[in-house]
Amino acid sequence: MFQGGVAREAIDFYVSLFDDGEIVSVTEYGADGPGPEGTVVRAHFRLAGLDFFASDSFVTHDFGFTPALSIWVETESESQLNRLFAALADGGQVLMPLDDYGFSARFGWLNDRLGVSWQLNYS
Repeated sequence: MFQGGVAREAIDFYVSLFDDGEIVSVTEYGADGPGPEGTVVRAHFRLAGLDFFASDSFVTHDFGFTPALSIWVETESESQLNRLFAALADGGQVLMPLDDYGFSARFGWLNDRLGVSWQLNYS
């Protein structure tokens, strides 16, 4: 659940990063609301073979995304890992830079510019 009407931006960004990324469906609010016209009621999209759903919250609330729940992606190559990490980290916050942490030879954790937390791994 995104705030500020950025769900469509997030979905388009995420889908562009994954070779198999696809938007399955998007329903937007119309002129009669209750959310602002053009914001996302519900979107269904796929990344790395997994289904995701997103929406725009038209209600202001004091919570957002947290690293307590993150999207874990197993990459097929180190170059894919590096590309995804760079794109998702741009404007975001790196929590654990790409490195060997013992449990993985190449792992990184970040919050993207929209606040979504990602753990990216190549083993």
